[in-house]
Amino acid sequence: MKVPFLDIQAQYAGISDQIKAAAARIIDSGVFTSVAAPAVKELEAKLAEYCGVKHAIGVSSGTDAIIAVLMALGIGAGDEVIVPTYTFFATAGCVWRVGAKPVFVDIEADTFNISPAAVEAAITPRTRAIMPVHLYGQTADMDAIMAIAARHKLPVIEDAAQAIGAACKGRKAGSMGTAGCFSFYPTKNLGALGDAGMVTAGDDALAEKISLLRNHGETSRYHHKYVGGNFRLDVLQAAALLVKLPLLEGWSAARRANAAKYDKLLADCPAIKTPVVRAGNTPIFNLYVIRAPRRDELMAHLQAAGIGCGIYYPVPLHQQECFASLGGQRGDCPVAEQAAAEVLALPIFSELSDAQIEYVAAKVREFYNK
Repeated sequence: MKVPFLDIQAQYAGISDQIKAAAARIIDSGVFTSVAAPAVKELEAKLAEYCGVKHAIGVSSGTDAIIAVLMALGIGAGDEVIVPTYTFFATAGCVWRVGAKPVFVDIEADTFNISPAAVEAAITPRTRAIMPVHLYGQTADMDAIMAIAARHKLPVIEDAAQAIGAACKGRKAGSMGTAGCFSFYPTKNLGALGDAGMVTAGDDALAEKISLLRNHGETSRYHHKYVGGNFRLDVLQAAALLVKLPLLEGWSAARRANAAKYDKLLADCPAIKTPVVRAGNTPIFNLYVIRAPRRDELMAHLQAAGIGCGIYYPVPLHQQECFASLGGQRGDCPVAEQAAAEVLALPIFSELSDAQIEYVAAKVREFYNK
């Protein structure tokens, strides 16, 4: 049996006609890049409602969402932003790109999300923001993080790139901090046909500034209030996302159901640890990640059996070559370093069949029963 890590075509099979029709309407209109295009405005309104926020601003990618928020908050040279060391590169790369310093902190051993205790310990007079990541589709401990931010009067930027629709005690990702940053990269639960992203915010002034910054800071044609960037959401991507958005809850529910099946099938394999969901959280399982001793051997075993899998992430950011000047050393973030050596993501996409899930689980058990 072959089990791909992700099968995007399986998802598109049922909506391809709608996607093609939506794209044809945009092509016929000849309007591809306007921030005022009807498809962009409609998507922003629907996502604001979905996330439970006042404002949603369409941008060109999840990375550009973070850049736009950092710029809008005036974060730059001499400033520090606290980020988890265990996350996709863009979280810290964006901080670096605006001239600020990413301050790497450790994670929680069970959820892989940023440790609130580590956040508080890292705050200095130069700290300008805290950026938790809702990793793998589960929200970080936002109650604790928001309490820390309130004590120190710091904005909180939610990196929700992997967490569209995830919730903490009924509050959606992107609605709890100062701003939320989303990615619609094709592998996400809500994926575009290429790069696309969104910023959510509750503050009117912040939302307006982000909206201007995404279009070179332009207030009217050739009149610029800020030096911004070209962070516009393509109209074609907005149209495709509008087709998919009504299906998002069903897709995420299917991923949760698939995760529950894995949990049950792997319960008698004590060598591994299946994902832990914090009480009060509703995850979306953008990734289903296990802790596995002899991880690389297990990965090779699964791949030989035709099963796709992946490592998210093999090197914590404080150990990345490009950040060597910050002085990060092995042992600085031991929980993240251990995770990097043990984690393995199994197929979790919503169209997986029970037979495929059973096959994957059987091959995992087979490896450890040898």
